Amino acid sequence: MLRVLVTRPEPGASRTAHRLEETGFQPILLPLTETAALPVAAGLVPDDTVAVAITSANAVRHAPKEIIATLAGLPCHAVGKRTAEAARKAGLLSVSEGPGDAEALADSIAAAFSGKTIVYLCGRVRFPAFEQRLKTAGVRVHAVETYDTLTVGYSDEVILERLSRQPVDAVLLYSAKAATAMQILARRPALRGLFEKTWVFALSTRVAAAFDDTVRERIRIAAQPDEDVLLALLRSVS
Repeated sequence: MLRVLVTRPEPGASRTAHRLEETGFQPILLPLTETAALPVAAGLVPDDTVAVAITSANAVRHAPKEIIATLAGLPCHAVGKRTAEAARKAGLLSVSEGPGDAEALADSIAAAFSGKTIVYLCGRVRFPAFEQRLKTAGVRVHAVETYDTLTVGYSDEVILERLSRQPVDAVLLYSAKAATAMQILARRPALRGLFEKTWVFALSTRVAAAFDDTVRERIRIAAQPDEDVLLALLRSVS
């Protein structure tokens, strides 16, 4: 049974672990990042806002109720299925599901909102491409940062115990920040032997780019930034 390290933050980590168990893998939970809510005032929403965009489920999970209430009646454009589900659960009433990729979402809505203002619920740590594409198309993007992403630190002993002092066959990486943390962790003298032959499965090329050339031959990248695609890739090479 292949041992797969799950590095994403909760609550997604436990959900992924359950999916791995169902398909015959042995998951090991080691979240390398965690999300923390940021203080946000409802007054940050411009009066001329005509729509909401969300590219991360965490952005809506951490949004204060006052912000959700202010935005609830506006059209909401979510990047994909899980983000759309989170938006509906939070109380947004008119949610459309996008193509699963932030840049593709920007391209799909740019024409409709050129010259108009949209609120972008997002994290403090994010890629700029989504906003840049919309701004280039004349959309006024008002970013409302609802959460931050922090690196989780572990001692060598904690990691050794978590991994039962046995090598890891594969690691799943969902963010560039986690990928950077993973690379640093795998270089620690006490841990190096556990990761010498580990395969890396990255959600996107941006995530994979955080690694240097020493592990390039052991990196596999999902064709789409979607967990279903990532886990299918894992199954295909195991």
